[in-house]
Amino acid sequence: MRLALAAASIGLISSTLMSPALADPAAEQAKSLVNERPQLTETLATQLWDWAEVGYQETKSSQLLQSTLASEGFDVDMGVAGIPTAFVAEYGSGEPVIAILAEYDALPGINQSQAPTREPVADKHAGQACGHNLFGAGSVSAGVAIRHWLEDTGTEGTIRVYGTPAEEGGSGKVYMTRAGLFDDVDIAFHWHPGDENSAAANTSLANRSAKFRFSGVSAHAAGAPERGRSALDGVEAMNMMANMMHEHMPQDARMHYVITAGGNAPNVVPDFAEVFYYVRHPDADGVDDIWVRLEKAAQGAAMGTGTSVEWEVIHGNNPLLVNEALARMMDAKLREMGGISYTPEEQAYAEQIAASFDNPELSLGSQEEIQPFEISLGYGSTDVGDVSWAVPTVGLRTATWVPGTSAHSWQAVAASGMSIGHKGADLAAKTLTAAAIELYQNEELIEEAWEEFEDKRGPNYEYKSLLGDRDPPLDYRK
Repeated sequence: MRLALAAASIGLISSTLMSPALADPAAEQAKSLVNERPQLTETLATQLWDWAEVGYQETKSSQLLQSTLASEGFDVDMGVAGIPTAFVAEYGSGEPVIAILAEYDALPGINQSQAPTREPVADKHAGQACGHNLFGAGSVSAGVAIRHWLEDTGTEGTIRVYGTPAEEGGSGKVYMTRAGLFDDVDIAFHWHPGDENSAAANTSLANRSAKFRFSGVSAHAAGAPERGRSALDGVEAMNMMANMMHEHMPQDARMHYVITAGGNAPNVVPDFAEVFYYVRHPDADGVDDIWVRLEKAAQGAAMGTGTSVEWEVIHGNNPLLVNEALARMMDAKLREMGGISYTPEEQAYAEQIAASFDNPELSLGSQEEIQPFEISLGYGSTDVGDVSWAVPTVGLRTATWVPGTSAHSWQAVAASGMSIGHKGADLAAKTLTAAAIELYQNEELIEEAWEEFEDKRGPNYEYKSLLGDRDPPLDYRK
């Protein structure tokens, strides 16, 4: 299904952006709908934070979100795209179809209590360092609010919540896109936790990752070193050549790695070693160009060290395709909602967190503001990028963390588990709800978004996944 494309020029964004008569009522409706269930976001976010399940292992987290949506009358299709923890929950009927993405995977190797000072949790091996517990909870809250608005107003249309696992290095949304799950969607929403409130239209870097596995010959490192061929030598030789490549890459490209296996004892020549690489670039072709050079470095390292090498592509994401018409609408909705105010207790907590920062870009108090709208390049990567090439997509960030907090940090884990994080997720839920109400009542904006979308993709566009035809790597975090 597609709504007919408008003939109006994309340059006339302001003419169809939104009806001023609808703006304030839509915002007030959204606030009221989310506020009717004040504990929903907090309850879901807290439980997902406690569990902190990593990519493709989010069994309990996925089931919780599914059961919540099912209890609200959504029809839930579980285990989609060959991923046990992925799902699509749908309510309503007819057009337009609006999708909200929901993430819930945690990051391995980092954890933290809710305390505002460094306090790891014993025997906990992952943490919500990117706030995906808030992402999942806020998106479900928005989906529930929109579902009630559709019912209360008798509006025709469909709302879907997409449970999207393994964003952190697993590219769950890529497999869902590849499976055609967004083919009949009109507009897709996403959001992300952060340290600021912004609906700026930031692009992202395309990326691809792989585990390079070297095999050698083990031997006694002192008694018979001549018999050994060190797989770790192969990894280190590859890393040396890759590090020299940095000088000769485009300045917006990124490449980084971690050695995931290097042997167990210094006096045993390791016969197996593994290194995990990421390559990023503003466009997919740029990733391909660098990737060819990285593969040659791996092959050269194996030749030079008398080892062999093979590699497995783990994930790959296309860059975000910005839709300015939708981004400006989302920015307007966020401004109608306003920023986030701290209680005295939250202010004291935030001050303790802020004391751990060196030269933060944002200062305390900025959580009450909405950042200026702009279109710019972001240096992260996300599998939302692939969704954005299948359907017009728009998102926002809210201040779920203390201003100055970096993602993938203990400070992000801490705030994601307490009221500051919950407030940010609620702000996202209200903004997404207001944006959905706008679109259900503003067919012209959907048409304009599609015209811009098809113009940017080009007339001969064909979707290409950067991870090829591989199956989801369900065990990549085991």
